[in-house]
Amino acid sequence: MSKSALKLTSAAVVPSGVQTLIPLDRLLKSPDNARKTPHSAAALAALRASIAAKGLLQNLIVKPEVNEAGAETGFYYVTAGEGRRLAQIARAKDAEIPRDTLIPCVIRDSDDAHEVSLDENVTREAMTPADQYESFRALNIERGMDAADIAARFGVSEHVVKQRLRLGAVSPVLLQALRDEKLTLTQLMAYTVNADHARQEAVFDRLKGSYADPYHIRRLLTEGQVPAQDRRARFIGAGAYEAAGGVIARDLFTEEGGGYFTDAGLLDQLVLDRLTALATETQTAEGWKWAAAALDYPYAHGWGRVYPQTVPLSPEVAEQLQAKQKALKDLLAPFEGADELPDEIDQAAGVLEAEIAALETPQDAYDPSDIARGGVFVTLLSDGGAAIHRGLVRPEDELPEPDTPADETEDLSHHPEDAPEDGEGEGEGEGAAPHTEDTEDACETGPLSDLLLRDLTTHWTLALRYTLAEQPELAARFLVHKLALDTFYRQRSVTCLDITARSVSIESFAEGLDDTPTAAALATRHAAWAAGLPDNPAELWAHLLTLSPETLGSLMAHCTALTVFAVRQAYMPAAPYVASLRMARDLRLNMADHWTPTARSYFSRVTKGQILAAVREAVGDEAANRLHKLKKPEMAEAAEQLVQGTGWLPTCLRTPGAPEDAAQGPLALPPLEATPDLPDAAE
Repeated sequence: MSKSALKLTSAAVVPSGVQTLIPLDRLLKSPDNARKTPHSAAALAALRASIAAKGLLQNLIVKPEVNEAGAETGFYYVTAGEGRRLAQIARAKDAEIPRDTLIPCVIRDSDDAHEVSLDENVTREAMTPADQYESFRALNIERGMDAADIAARFGVSEHVVKQRLRLGAVSPVLLQALRDEKLTLTQLMAYTVNADHARQEAVFDRLKGSYADPYHIRRLLTEGQVPAQDRRARFIGAGAYEAAGGVIARDLFTEEGGGYFTDAGLLDQLVLDRLTALATETQTAEGWKWAAAALDYPYAHGWGRVYPQTVPLSPEVAEQLQAKQKALKDLLAPFEGADELPDEIDQAAGVLEAEIAALETPQDAYDPSDIARGGVFVTLLSDGGAAIHRGLVRPEDELPEPDTPADETEDLSHHPEDAPEDGEGEGEGEGAAPHTEDTEDACETGPLSDLLLRDLTTHWTLALRYTLAEQPELAARFLVHKLALDTFYRQRSVTCLDITARSVSIESFAEGLDDTPTAAALATRHAAWAAGLPDNPAELWAHLLTLSPETLGSLMAHCTALTVFAVRQAYMPAAPYVASLRMARDLRLNMADHWTPTARSYFSRVTKGQILAAVREAVGDEAANRLHKLKKPEMAEAAEQLVQGTGWLPTCLRTPGAPEDAAQGPLALPPLEATPDLPDAAE
């Protein structure tokens, strides 16, 4: 029978309830269709792919169109199957099929069209996810269809098919739990991070009776493994790790580049090998005595440190500089007094000025003798980069204590004026004259008694205190001298100031502290000061006498700042932290310039209630309310984005407001009172 013979016309009437073939261009959208929300593009694409691969698997339900006279027009309203009609129309528009392709239909003109449409959309049950995933897997294994084939036949993306195949590969125990509604689809997706069925079932049994969010499931399934975001994984990279025989467990439901490095031992060895190679390379290139590497910097190493010094210009560089300066002078000489320079002259002068500035820039370098006894240590940063620490000196390589001038080491109890002559004041030995009251009276240069010496030097100390307090500039230099000795020198000279600058290492209290911009800036400042001080601590005092008051004050501030310690821990007293609040107030400290709340640094380490409170305080109630239903990992990430740029800080990092009487200007010292007159001599 030809296709034309099957075409219906307005004169051909088919009884109700009979299956027939109707041309596509005779099918119309029914006004009685219960589905008012249009089909999604994805749903239509899936239907189109399915029909193209397998044909129409279900008849359309249609109702004849009638005119005002009650006669049938030859067109039919589709009361059930509108999506299939639209999919075929799309194929016809793309010339995939003729516009008059015959469509299998069942004519139902006696039923209520709206009820038929509603019944088709409501009275049905979709295949459970578990059945769907297993069916996809059966097509893949039993029929040999790959993800691309399945995607083409069912109108979904290849990535979606791969996800469903992965879900179909989880333990049958978990799939049954999904059917029994003991697992949610999101939880089942979390189990795909580890393909080991025994491990999946062990974690499932462990979590029975309690709700486990996907993050917790993944953490249990990846114990002993290293996430791809870890600094070690970022440093080595997936390619190098897999080339070394490592395996990465990837979850198809995470972002690109995710997964877990399953062999932590191999990863650590690769990291250490590369860090060691970098340390050795630096040692060879620069000539250091030794090189070593570790994942983290050993702050308790007890090593000393040397710093680069500014190197004077070499004769060759000085000659180049002189030539460039002369060339610039000769270039500008013809235009002296002119308001503007020609463009070509201006450009040439700019080039020469840049070259001169580069030659004049001080160059820092390590002393060859320091390189010969020092070493280099390479560590891993929190962002996956490598840090090279140069100039470290082991105790056995320290220079011997420099000879101290005699006037700094002599004992007051043997002052030249009180020192005995040769043989005098010694203990009685063989041939010594007997010690009698007469000989004691006759001795004019014998040592003073301990009690008297203590008495006199006490008065001496008192006088020094009084006199030093009258000379604030010199007192500041003595203070800086002591602070700098404690801060920069391992071989410390003794001073009479009973002050100790103790700088506690705080890097171990917070992960990644060394990588912050504030730490980097402070380390740069410290290195700059160290490079400008003499190598021999015995020469420090003479150097300090040459500094201007402003430079001296800056050095004193730096040394003093390194003694600050306000870390709060359970076993530590709170008094230093409380005192630090007053310091922060007077310094006008704003921690937002030095620390930012992120998911890693704060939000993932507090409760969900604290996360919501922070967002509410920083952004408002509406933003906080939107986060209520999120799991904690997602909530922490969202909070980081919402709070960013608001300046919000946890309470313990907020600087107290300055008192009203101090808010207008810096704090000032009280006026000095009149110094009382002293007696001519102290008794």
